Amino acid sequence: MEQEDNFDYKSFEKAAIRGLFSGQPLEGKDGVLAPMIKRLIEGALDEEMKAHISQKKPDNRRNGKMGKVVKTGYGPVEIDTPRDRDGSFEPIILPKRATTLGTSLDDKVISMYAKGMSYEDIGEHLRDLYGLEVSDSVLSSITNRIIVEVEQWQNRPLESVYAMVWLDAIHYKVRQDNRIVSKAVYNIMGVNRDGIRDVLGMYIGQNEGARYWLQVLSDLKQRGLEDILIICTDNLKGLSEAIEATFPRADIQTCIVHQIRNTLNYANWKDLKALAADLRKVYQASNNEDGFNKLMEVEEKWGDKYPNAFKSWHANWEKICPFFYYPAEIRRLMYTTNPIESLHSQMRKITKSKRSFSSDNALMKLLYLVVKDITKKWEKPILNWNQISIQLNIIFTERFNLNEI
Repeated sequence: MEQEDNFDYKSFEKAAIRGLFSGQPLEGKDGVLAPMIKRLIEGALDEEMKAHISQKKPDNRRNGKMGKVVKTGYGPVEIDTPRDRDGSFEPIILPKRATTLGTSLDDKVISMYAKGMSYEDIGEHLRDLYGLEVSDSVLSSITNRIIVEVEQWQNRPLESVYAMVWLDAIHYKVRQDNRIVSKAVYNIMGVNRDGIRDVLGMYIGQNEGARYWLQVLSDLKQRGLEDILIICTDNLKGLSEAIEATFPRADIQTCIVHQIRNTLNYANWKDLKALAADLRKVYQASNNEDGFNKLMEVEEKWGDKYPNAFKSWHANWEKICPFFYYPAEIRRLMYTTNPIESLHSQMRKITKSKRSFSSDNALMKLLYLVVKDITKKWEKPILNWNQISIQLNIIFTERFNLNEI
């Protein structure tokens, strides 16, 4: 490089070591790496200019330099960018109008955004740590780069068979048409035939119903999902009809925990513990008949005091009882939506500081990053999957078929 003689590496090394020993930071506006970053960028630009001049018409030549401050993951660096006479030089490493270098800074921003930090907090962090002034609009444009990744994730192919699927919703406030509205994010979590969990999809919606759920489940089918053995849900409106239309062979299990919560809503707080203990006997029964008998005993004990508390049990019993026909290991997985509620709990930890989101895209960006981080830990099969898979293979011989995995 032409400038090699102008940069004293030994002096830089000595100064950097002295700086580190005296407490000077490695990164940031006063970091010891700033001179080296400046040297590397300017050297690369100089090589680009040399190649450009040699390939263009002979009357084009260098025409001085222009300085600008570039944001990097190591802090702001003032760079002297070379210019040519006819203005045709378009550098690759640092384009003409670029004020940010490389992906390091972008990665830092997205990492902080994924932890639930606001643009204001991210900007303050970058300012304090790196001496960078980054506006909210720039931060938004950086995080918007993952929208393409989100769309690819939303449309990725699914496996043909999932042993179990849980569906549940989590609610957020989103700005729409100059007002704040409540929107539900419907998450679909599944376990494949290897026992590995995954979030199959996230859908933002307002008008829940059979038509909406038909659209969601049809999307799963278009992405390659052909069969679901067991679906557990919170008896969401219109879902049963949509399942029967798209996955007619799936066993639908209404979450017992939600059913019990609904019953406890009718009770005085002094009776909650005793009533909950009695209701526990219902889902711990050995079979369907025993479970219904236990329900009758609970209703006989509490029905006079809370006559409306048990109506939904009778109305929904056929949707509540399917788990009774399965072995205990499978029952523990399917009788409740707790697995997906655990996912929602982790989402809330990250999003709890957000009073509202500026758009559906802003909400989806953050939730996608949260899910991406959570699912990294889902590499091993769920507990007791070896035994569960054998049981499923016996119950659903043709549909589960371990031999095809």
